[in-house]
Amino acid sequence: MKIKAISLSLVIVVITLACSQKTTVSAKDEIDTISNEAKEVMTRSSESISAARTPEANYNEFCASCHGAKMDAFVDRKWKYGSSSEALAKAIKVGYEDDGMPAYDVTFNDQEINELVQYIQKGITNVELYKFESESKDGIFETENLTIKLDTLASGMDNPWGITFLTNGELLITEQSGKLFKRSTDGTLSEISGIPEVKSAGQGGLMDIEVHPNLENNGWIYIAYSKPDPADKKQATTAIVRGKLRGNSFVDQEEIFEALPYSSRRHHFGCRMEFDNAGYLYLSVGDRGNRDVNPQNLDNHCGKIHRIFDDGRIPKDNPFVNIPGAMPSIYTYGNRNPQGIALNPVDGSIWENEHGPRGGDEVNIVKKGINYGWPVISYGINYNGTIFTEQTESEGMEQPIMYWLPSIGVCGMTFVNSDVYPGWKNNVLSGSLRFKYLERAVVKGNEITHREKILENIGRLRVVEVGPDGYIYVGVEEPGYIFKLTPLARS
Repeated sequence: MKIKAISLSLVIVVITLACSQKTTVSAKDEIDTISNEAKEVMTRSSESISAARTPEANYNEFCASCHGAKMDAFVDRKWKYGSSSEALAKAIKVGYEDDGMPAYDVTFNDQEINELVQYIQKGITNVELYKFESESKDGIFETENLTIKLDTLASGMDNPWGITFLTNGELLITEQSGKLFKRSTDGTLSEISGIPEVKSAGQGGLMDIEVHPNLENNGWIYIAYSKPDPADKKQATTAIVRGKLRGNSFVDQEEIFEALPYSSRRHHFGCRMEFDNAGYLYLSVGDRGNRDVNPQNLDNHCGKIHRIFDDGRIPKDNPFVNIPGAMPSIYTYGNRNPQGIALNPVDGSIWENEHGPRGGDEVNIVKKGINYGWPVISYGINYNGTIFTEQTESEGMEQPIMYWLPSIGVCGMTFVNSDVYPGWKNNVLSGSLRFKYLERAVVKGNEITHREKILENIGRLRVVEVGPDGYIYVGVEEPGYIFKLTPLARS
């Protein structure tokens, strides 16, 4: 029996949306029509619904068409009428007629309502796990097997975005506003001149920074940034420039990558970079907010991971070099907004993490020519609670090796490649902008087998790197700090 699934989903919209605006007359008429139709469907269907149905099955049949199959993404919101057991049960059973949501006492019996409430609250509990109550006052954090102390290396910035290391122990730090700083070994911050013009608006600005693997001999430093369109300053794109330091000046600049097309939209630039062991440069470009066009088409650079030589040349074995009309630098496609790229020290593979919408931040292993599915498949829903796809998998599209529900605002990524932190070697680290913590994940082969949330409430964690000295460095924003993580002996 196929039951029209328009009923319970309407109730849950009401109990979840924190909007108190009055409905317009035309919208109210439409809601009344849908409400009456829902009542008729429920009356016809009530005797056919088996009491043996699971709450998950009821959710999938009655709710998923409006809220998606990812219940954890659906519950990640404010609740207009409360989220207690009593409030949820009342909303489902009695409804809110003034909001166009009918009662469901004729559709579900009390046991089914209670089971559905418990099912929804499991998702709420998962969201609550990311709401940390404690905050370190002394910069000391206890983890599962280590005590970590934060040492402040730099402060006074707003939005530090990228960190990299020079051979003499100095740090280079990008600030989203368009400034580049050098931190000397004595802690002095100096601003570097000669940075290319940056379109610092929305999510754009001066972003990632990397040094060449052979920096000591060639001096190349790579900067990813949002470049304004020379013909129309309202538009911008992701670009990569390389240059060298001469004193406190950035000189000998060469643009080696420019994403096309330019766009007036101010989000999803990507802008992370990583070299692999063979010397190829991998870089990310987000979908630039053009979800339904860019990621699944090869005639543009957006919503992709690219692979180029260190001077911008295209490798002949890139997967789409012989496809007419395709951008030859493309290495993977179907990506949303990759905000972390890292080299796995165990096998030399490249990993990336990327923002999902509401729900569905991902970790992927970057593989040649692979389609990662965005936006055809996703474990998330739109920020406004609506659905853009009901599919979480599809033939020919790669599954993430891990995804977050709820979305954590994942940003920055690195592998621990030293013995400085006992028990952490070869673990992968990812930052959280939304919940303000660092996530440590244990990797076995191509699987993540254990996860731990550390540095709770440290701040919006934008970047994490491991330095040549084997120590972990993180950058947080608003206000901006760069911290070094020092392990302490436990008594």
